[in-house]
Amino acid sequence: MLGQFLEISVTTRDIRASVEFYETLGFTQCRTGDTWPHPYGVLTDGRLFIGLHEYRFPSPAITTVRPGIAALVHEYTDLGIKLAFAKTGEDSFNEIGFRDPSGQMLTILEARTFFPTERRATDVSRCGYFTEFSIPCADFGPESAFWEKLGFVAHEPEDSPYVRQSITGDGLSLGLHRPRTLDRPMLVFVEPQMAERIAALRALDVRCSDELPRGLDPDANALIESPEGTPLLLLTGES
Repeated sequence: MLGQFLEISVTTRDIRASVEFYETLGFTQCRTGDTWPHPYGVLTDGRLFIGLHEYRFPSPAITTVRPGIAALVHEYTDLGIKLAFAKTGEDSFNEIGFRDPSGQMLTILEARTFFPTERRATDVSRCGYFTEFSIPCADFGPESAFWEKLGFVAHEPEDSPYVRQSITGDGLSLGLHRPRTLDRPMLVFVEPQMAERIAALRALDVRCSDELPRGLDPDANALIESPEGTPLLLLTGES
């Protein structure tokens, strides 16, 4: 029901600083269109697409594309979903937005806002293999039920490396984690030799955050934060 995953949209006050940060991590830029009047850029590792907007909005937002969205609004309201906004009309770029039970914003656009990349999904960044966009959630039950209504598949909760639940969809995998693990959404990367990647990032002057979830070995795992405040969790493990 959400259509095709487009990007994790984030607001930034300094798009140049954000772009340079992700390029340091090994992401590359995509060619963008002229949909938005504000400064806009997209960085990718081949699997994850981060849309940087020098514009204020509820951030980060999961953004997808579904053609004809203006005529399909009733599909969401019939599920009991309350729209946060609906910008539809013949003279506007159509988009709707709503929140999941945890407050995570979802935005659905009528068309793409950047061009496909030639970068392959196997061309991982210096962060390793992107596995999921993880959302803080106190109660996994209502959250997973909400996403299953939208066509995702919820898996059994796990206790390692922290209490979490995986929810998989077409083009994007989500995770749920307890707010005490981290009280913000985070991008999660996994790699068997993550300690080596972390050391290489430190050599590039990428600073590790003190907010690394409790119980994770700081020599083998790390939390880094982008200039606009997006947390990236780097885990040692099998993807």
